[in-house]
Amino acid sequence: MTKQRIEARIWEHNAGTHDGYTAKRRPVELVFTESYDRILDAIARERQIKGWNRQKKEALIAYAHEALPDLSRRGPVKRLRGNPTRPRPSRVAPLPPQDEG
Repeated sequence: MTKQRIEARIWEHNAGTHDGYTAKRRPVELVFTESYDRILDAIARERQIKGWNRQKKEALIAYAHEALPDLSRRGPVKRLRGNPTRPRPSRVAPLPPQDEG
């Protein structure tokens, strides 16, 4: 997640500017990106995707959205009258309110 231009963020990862997950996995290559107007939405989406298994992430990268429910650890969504009935995960604590200023 970044507020700066994505090319600058990729450069930082490959230059080793920050320690972290990618420090020992260089060079990094951008394979997927999404944009959000609200930072809280971006944070929630990043956390969601980080919790996915590799196959599900690869399906997202390939834009194989129809495969995502079957790749879920909990299985496909059961639908009643076209509405998903899967409950929201309870293992993720809600984020505290932040000033988006």
